[in-house]
Amino acid sequence: MIGIADGRGFKPEQRAHALIEALPYIQRFRGAVVVVKLGGNAMVDPELSATFAEDIVLLRSVGLKPVVVHGGGPQIGGLLARLGKESQFIDGLRVTDAETLDVARMVLVGKVGRDIVGSINVHGALAVGLSGEDGGLIKAVARDPELGFVGDVESVNPGIVERLLTEDLIPVVSTIGSGGDGQAYNINADTVAGALAGALDAEKVVYLTDVPGLLFDVDDPASIVARATVAELEAYIAEGTIAGGMIPKVGAAIEAVKAGAHSAHLLDGRVPHVLLLELFTDAGIGTMITQEPVT
Repeated sequence: MIGIADGRGFKPEQRAHALIEALPYIQRFRGAVVVVKLGGNAMVDPELSATFAEDIVLLRSVGLKPVVVHGGGPQIGGLLARLGKESQFIDGLRVTDAETLDVARMVLVGKVGRDIVGSINVHGALAVGLSGEDGGLIKAVARDPELGFVGDVESVNPGIVERLLTEDLIPVVSTIGSGGDGQAYNINADTVAGALAGALDAEKVVYLTDVPGLLFDVDDPASIVARATVAELEAYIAEGTIAGGMIPKVGAAIEAVKAGAHSAHLLDGRVPHVLLLELFTDAGIGTMITQEPVT
């Protein structure tokens, strides 16, 4: 029998099935905190940015409590270049002197964060931008004197985020932390997302990247690992099965779960509506990481 498709090529029964499939997940995760680290192409592609905002608003609309964490390395590098300042890196981290820190704060808090808030608020007055400096959210310490004002998370005080969530608002967090003396530090966004997810006892922390998930072979998308435990991943890293650029992402996910997040997810942010596919479908998409095996 030939069905009648709508304007997007989906038959009515296909649309109905998608909604029915999503229902138990919506019921299960209602009221749960989901921390989403936005990165990669999803930050710079206007269409992907728009669909990301739609996903975040939908999560909030069906009763979840999304929190967005973002970096902005390429944007920081771009502005530094326009200002005639050359970026220097040590082990992949940008050396951050006082001038570079000022640029990072301007870009993260004043540009990238505002753009994300604006894209969400197209759908209503829902999002509020804040920095890790606000309300003592992120206490930071210097990572290495050679890196300057690059920091690590020392502790998280999630009170300001919890108050925003109580008001059914969507916090959008820029990853600038503050030391005990008030000194600001630029912190890796993956690290902040994991630490914040742990402090909030989040149901999930999701990392949007430019890869399909954890791959055994970076050149073969079919080698994706759909599910793994912390212990399994630590063993993969120790034996060299996971190496190179995947280690920081996997490491951040491991630390997030150890900190208290119930699960961590590595997703391909280049896929439109990837958040909904992972959270609300049976098959899911990407890699899910948990403390214990999922039965």
